[in-house]
Amino acid sequence: MLIEGYTALYIFMLAAFTGYEVIAKVPVILHTPLMSGSNFVHGIVLVGAMVALGHAEGVAEQVVGFIAVILAAGNAAGGYVVTERMLEMFKPSKKEEGGEA
Repeated sequence: MLIEGYTALYIFMLAAFTGYEVIAKVPVILHTPLMSGSNFVHGIVLVGAMVALGHAEGVAEQVVGFIAVILAAGNAAGGYVVTERMLEMFKPSKKEEGGEA
């Protein structure tokens, strides 16, 4: 059990270091679109939550699994919405035809 904890801690530290190094090399203007895209990739959390809910046996486990599914779905949907808004910001603006300048 202790070895599994150290392994999990090692993987967490490695992921944090890798994430920091990847983000540090991205230009600042792309941070928000990158974060919204990675937020959408977190949809895998939704799959994990559904699997955990499927294996839940007690009422408490089912409640926690249900809450996890709701939060993960909200996270994935939020990533989609933020990505859409960011992509709208990169489109050229339309000028009004025949309007006053």
